[in-house]
Amino acid sequence: MRVAIGGTFDPLHDGHKKLLKKVYELSEGDEIVIGVTSDRMARANKNREVLPYHARAANLSQYMYEEYGVKIRTVELNDRYGITLDEDFDCIVISPETYEVALEINRLRKERGKKPMKIVKVEHAKAADGKTISSTRIKAGEIDEHGSLLKLLRKV
Repeated sequence: MRVAIGGTFDPLHDGHKKLLKKVYELSEGDEIVIGVTSDRMARANKNREVLPYHARAANLSQYMYEEYGVKIRTVELNDRYGITLDEDFDCIVISPETYEVALEINRLRKERGKKPMKIVKVEHAKAADGKTISSTRIKAGEIDEHGSLLKLLRKV
């Protein structure tokens, strides 16, 4: 089963790891392709610094090899679709906020004569405060990559 996933992955946190675990489980030993946003795309969509593409791709490769003993293929994403419109994939793993993008990818695949991918939505990992673990919250110093609280937030 060829499985695709995409994202910025900076920093690599427990929410990402939950998605990657599902990717590994679904792949059944077949190819895993991880689209990693290009530096231009990552910086355009984020109001924060991100590691360079090659560092983020290397971190993913190292994590997947150390955690699951698998080698992955990373590709640079310069748009929301990456190679999913051109290559054959059996499924795509997404988080809730990217569901509409996955539907759009399948619509465009159908227009190109490709079979739709199964969309596997993985719910967000939660931090200690019950809110979503996110790179934005980590970069803001609210939580660490495991969702532990780093500072008390004042109520306004």
